[in-house]
Amino acid sequence: MNLNLLVSMALQAASLLPSAFSIPKEGKLNGSLKETGLFGVSLSDHLKADFNPLMIKNKREFNQRKLSAGAIRAEMAVTTPAINQAAPEGKKTLRKGSVVITGASSGLGLATAKALAETGKWHVIMACRDFLKTERAAKSAGISKENYTIMHLDLASLDSVRQFVDNFRRSERPLDVLVCNAAVYQPTAKEPTFSAEGFEISVGTNHLGHFLLARLLLDDLKQSDYPSKRLIIVGSITGLNKCGFSLGGISGNTNTLAGNVPPKANLGDLRGLAGGLNGLNSSSMIDGGDFDGAKAYKDSKVCNMLTMQEFHRRYHEETGITFASLYPGCIATTGLFREHIPLFRLLFPPFQKYITKGYVSEEEAGKRLAQVVSEPSLTKSGVYWSWNNNSASFVNQLSQEASDAEKARKVWEISEKLVGLA
Repeated sequence: MNLNLLVSMALQAASLLPSAFSIPKEGKLNGSLKETGLFGVSLSDHLKADFNPLMIKNKREFNQRKLSAGAIRAEMAVTTPAINQAAPEGKKTLRKGSVVITGASSGLGLATAKALAETGKWHVIMACRDFLKTERAAKSAGISKENYTIMHLDLASLDSVRQFVDNFRRSERPLDVLVCNAAVYQPTAKEPTFSAEGFEISVGTNHLGHFLLARLLLDDLKQSDYPSKRLIIVGSITGLNKCGFSLGGISGNTNTLAGNVPPKANLGDLRGLAGGLNGLNSSSMIDGGDFDGAKAYKDSKVCNMLTMQEFHRRYHEETGITFASLYPGCIATTGLFREHIPLFRLLFPPFQKYITKGYVSEEEAGKRLAQVVSEPSLTKSGVYWSWNNNSASFVNQLSQEASDAEKARKVWEISEKLVGLA
């Protein structure tokens, strides 16, 4: 067989067998010509057979072939690494992203899990209190089994948060994005209820539970090799008019109309938070005032937004992680309103649909949050994303309190103490 033809065939075969020549990060070949087998026969064996002096008619022919072989070997030594290195990066198959979504058994969390799973590019860890409820919800939503995992998490218990982190690490899954979405809203409550550690339940769940979860999983996010790693904290649920201001809904952002509907979010001097929010030796409200269920929720959302910004200030430059908050629109039919008065639940959806025009379906809101999780264009850190009536995203302006850097630092430091990190 013609030697040049043989070498050409061997190189073509090698290009079809990535395991024959693999290049580690250092750029060195794992195999050599002597060690590389093609179809069970080494290339060096072919060369040896072709150059056996006993098979060559005369010395002159042998010397000519020997010189030719040396040139070919030299050419192969130069070109083989180039062939392997020339494989374009963009053609590599990117692994599935791994995203944890809290409160993914219903509402915005479930809609986001569905939107991400349907792309086939994400594996969703649905972090929820009720395993069976979440399993039924995932099945009902049509989420494919290979695209999600359910893990128990009760944000009203710091022990549960720590156990979730331990279980997640035992699963040896990477963490590329963390979405802090779950929330407790008790607008009609006359008396406070408390978390396992004795914190008022809205702030204890929405803020302190997520604060501990995000702090503990920060190291896991740092270790991600995914192109864009992100920590997203859902802000308030509101609607937008054409100017980007809220019309209706509930909000912790007093730059919106909803944020100015009493009771307004107000953290005051944080005396209640510093006292532990336990309603015994301190107020159950962050500002130290009388209990108000609707205000407790709004206050927790302000804490969420302050926490996001403090994460950005402390860690973005060092880690490259994107830290962001958002409200995806007023999901007037969400289960978040399940504890509101019946008349509100009856009138609020049509009011948002036909009066304010700020209504957003759970499906649409889920797609918007999924954008913040995955879209390359939404990687700006330290911002609060909103959408206009044309479903175009933009960076919204936070209220003065929700963007107070000094207050963010104080909330962070007090929260560290309350969750046992300081």
